Amino acid sequence: MVTADVASTELHAETSIATPVLDLQDISVRFGGITALGGVDLRVDSGQVMGLIGPNGAGKTTLFDVVSGVTTPNAGRVRLDGSDITRLGAVARSRRGLRRTFQRVQTFGWLTVEDNVLAALEWRGGGGGMLADLVAFPTRRRRELARRERVRDVLEQCGLTAVAHESAGSLPIGLARMVEVARAIVDGPRLLMLDEPTSGLDATESARLGRLIQEIRRDAQCSVLLVEHDVNFVMDQADRVTVLDLGRVLTVGEPEQIKQDPRVRTAYLGET
Repeated sequence: MVTADVASTELHAETSIATPVLDLQDISVRFGGITALGGVDLRVDSGQVMGLIGPNGAGKTTLFDVVSGVTTPNAGRVRLDGSDITRLGAVARSRRGLRRTFQRVQTFGWLTVEDNVLAALEWRGGGGGMLADLVAFPTRRRRELARRERVRDVLEQCGLTAVAHESAGSLPIGLARMVEVARAIVDGPRLLMLDEPTSGLDATESARLGRLIQEIRRDAQCSVLLVEHDVNFVMDQADRVTVLDLGRVLTVGEPEQIKQDPRVRTAYLGET
């Protein structure tokens, strides 16, 4: 008979050795004589929301660029679900389930909101090649209908149904950011990277985004890496928080631990 204590220990052991969705090991990035990141380790587990905070110049955006494939580190390894993707480009990483939003809104302004989100599914192709396009194969039509239905569901989830047929370039920044989020989640991401997602959002939109983050990680078992200057938003959403300072990890812990850490108060909150 297995006792409760033994079962709990075994469960903890299984959890601790499970392959993380994202595993950064000893990441270093140098720009000339400046060290932007120095020996950074970071782990994000399945279904986990990891907050990433730090003062300006701490290296948060550089770290995001390393994870998404925009920047190749001078040293260290990036692993996604156990596979080394350090040398893979941004497109290849995206097709493995790594999706990202940016500090500055980057929608296709000339396309409708619906088509912006639909564009994230087009890389999968329609099946059958040019011939299927010319003769309108039934399988091609069914696949297109399924994609548009998926897009409609995501637009509703993100509160964008009312503006589905408006051009993305005509939207206020709050809605435009939600278009980016919708485009990032429509194809079932494994890791969703949100870079300053509440910038330009009002309180209602921020609350909707918070609910959406929790829905995604719960229903789709999608992990989230969240960079955000709104510390309260991070603390409300994250399971764990990593604090960067001057390109290095200052500390990692649960939100309440981070709030009470005197090093964080000094480095990030400006307290002494």
